[in-house]
Amino acid sequence: MNTIVAVEAAGTAHRPWLARLGNAMQRHRRVVLGIQWTVVLVYALLVVVPAFLPLPAAGASIVSNLTLFAQFAFWGIWWPFVILSMFVVGRMWCGVFCPEGALTEAASRHGLGRAIPRWIRWSGWPFVAFVCTTVYGQLISVYEYPKAALLILGGSTVAAVGIGFVYGRNSRVWCRYLCPVNGVFGLLAKLAPLHFGVDQQAWQRYPGRPTRIDCAPLIDVRHMTSASHCHACGRCSGHRGAVALEARWPNREILAAGPRQASTMSAVLLVFGMLGVAPGAFQWSVSPWFVALRQRAAEWLVEREAFALLRTDAPWWLLTHYPQAGDVFSWLDGIAICAYIGAYALLVGGAGWLALRGAARIGGRGRYDWKSLSLSLVPIAGTGLFLGLSMMTLNHLRAEGWTPPGIGPLRAALVTGAALWSAWLGARIVARSEAAPYRRASALALYLVPLGLACANWYLIFVAW
Repeated sequence: MNTIVAVEAAGTAHRPWLARLGNAMQRHRRVVLGIQWTVVLVYALLVVVPAFLPLPAAGASIVSNLTLFAQFAFWGIWWPFVILSMFVVGRMWCGVFCPEGALTEAASRHGLGRAIPRWIRWSGWPFVAFVCTTVYGQLISVYEYPKAALLILGGSTVAAVGIGFVYGRNSRVWCRYLCPVNGVFGLLAKLAPLHFGVDQQAWQRYPGRPTRIDCAPLIDVRHMTSASHCHACGRCSGHRGAVALEARWPNREILAAGPRQASTMSAVLLVFGMLGVAPGAFQWSVSPWFVALRQRAAEWLVEREAFALLRTDAPWWLLTHYPQAGDVFSWLDGIAICAYIGAYALLVGGAGWLALRGAARIGGRGRYDWKSLSLSLVPIAGTGLFLGLSMMTLNHLRAEGWTPPGIGPLRAALVTGAALWSAWLGARIVARSEAAPYRRASALALYLVPLGLACANWYLIFVAW
């Protein structure tokens, strides 16, 4: 035992400040728990209370009305900067701040502890949950109305607590398999320059039998090579003198991914979800194409005296229905929104998928496939999520009578920088193939198709429309 303590002390003394920070997170678990439960209380206040208040009156502002403040806090600050944090510190939001993570783990600690069934471990849940949550949120206007926010966010929280109570023990089964943003966060975390790395040689050299790691997201820490599932909570920091918070080259994980490391469902989520469904959801409300689609459909129904789909009697939990605010969706509106987002996702995602498969077929030669090549699109996809959510930030600020200066150039710089980053990653992956130069050039040209479509989306939203 003395030998083990001496090894740990010597390792800690010579570690850089990042490693010492990780070890501090491990030692001061009560501080982390205090942060988590503080966020839970704030989350409950902002989600629950506004749902039982009247809608804001004309002239209300975010500093005088709790409902508007909660909307701005969630959709203007909370979610955009959670996305941004994934680019910097990985999934530390999940491990230190996320209220659903804290609640599901607490429920698991006192729950039934049943074995995790196979249906929960299906790899397709991150894609399905992301798509369903995104589309449903558009149908009930989750960004604008507190009841809709309570239904989606509160419903997700209740489900997280239920899953935690029934399955696992001291773990986050919900977060690992069913959370609607788990897959998105896992992809973005691949770019984080900070992560908990594992030194395999130090692990094997460690004397004695150390205590078991209490890993809430159920990771085999010894063989952890990716930041995708790690919640960066710090609990494993210093374990066997081999686990430490450290800096890394942000591109390392994506460039190291080969056909065996890239998951099919993660690639589908990236290509059809983050680059298809999400842009379609951000786009439809400002798209003249959507207006034309809905108008032609309405005229067609009127000509045939088929008025059922033009009725506005859907409940608020199915389609937006707030007559007092002059905001009511007809059944046709709901169908048109689903059709627009679905068509955009199928056309753009399908074109990107075919281009990536073509690039891998022409130039891959076993060095990469369409799945590993698709990971190069994470920078432009993640930046798109941040830009789309920040549209809500600007809407709230404009309603307050203030528009931040330089927004147009800043948006252009973000899109351009992310596009160049993705293009560079794709070029590096294509270049490692031993195919003939003309085949590599053709593969790179095909890779640029989904990248160009992603950039075109933001040109339409911010410039053309």
